[in-house]
Amino acid sequence: MAKDMRFEFDVVVSLPKGFGDEESIMDALFDAGCDDAVVGLGASGLVGLGFTRAGEEAESVISHAVRQVLSALPQGSQLREVKPDLVSLADVAARLSVSRQALQKRDMPPPSLGGLYRASEMLPALEAQPGKVRDAVEAARGWFASAAAAQKINARASLGQI
Repeated sequence: MAKDMRFEFDVVVSLPKGFGDEESIMDALFDAGCDDAVVGLGASGLVGLGFTRAGEEAESVISHAVRQVLSALPQGSQLREVKPDLVSLADVAARLSVSRQALQKRDMPPPSLGGLYRASEMLPALEAQPGKVRDAVEAARGWFASAAAAQKINARASLGQI
């Protein structure tokens, strides 16, 4: 059996208009098994959850978390995004604890959309870099390991399949 990987990812869900009872949201998420998530309710109408979960395969781990979240929230809630998918150099730099400028000096894959990069394309480029950047990749491996699955789940969500 393969060794479990620790995947790091965020789930962002929009709530139905007018729903904002934070206490009931927190209770429902806890009851649905999301007690391991860091929950953010700062943006009106959105719930963000940060997860670190172990498993053999990222897509099944993330899909399970998305199902738990959606089952806990009121009817009409919609998955907006699973992260990391499209990321900025600043996002990657923060994960690696290096400066954005350190990444700008390196050979990176081309941006996909308006200065945003596919996180799933970043790992091979970063592993090929010398020094501190390459050394920092190991600490962020669970985040990068979630990227391809996040991209697939986001594609399905945009097609209304979630």
